[in-house]
Amino acid sequence: MDSLITAAARALAVGDPLGALKRIALREDPPALALRGTALAQLGELAGARALLRRAAHAYGPREALSRARCVVAEAEIALASRDLSSPPSSLNAARVTLEAHGDRVNAAHAQYLEIRRLLLIGRLDEAEHALAELDPKAVPP
Repeated sequence: MDSLITAAARALAVGDPLGALKRIALREDPPALALRGTALAQLGELAGARALLRRAAHAYGPREALSRARCVVAEAEIALASRDLSSPPSSLNAARVTLEAHGDRVNAAHAQYLEIRRLLLIGRLDEAEHALAELDPKAVPP
């Protein structure tokens, strides 16, 4: 990772989306697109954020499945926040499986948590309860 991407990621982690955008606003590489999408989401520009995350996911190469999966999870989170329940759960499930396969337990648990929230929002309570029972609470940070 280059220094501007690292600095932008740190800015986002502390809640400074404008600081992140100052560093990566004009870049078109996949990590910059993903970080710009995250920054826009933090600013409440959900439609633009989803578009950037989708572009980033498509721009990552076949060897970057982990990064692509993280973009899919971020996009799913934005979809839930905007109450867009139309996207198929299969892409989020596939992202979760990829994250688990690469040892990213925290993001895999987050993807599973998003799946559960979606099930609750569409009224499939029994499935949500079953999925919640499978969620590993140790994988989710306090």
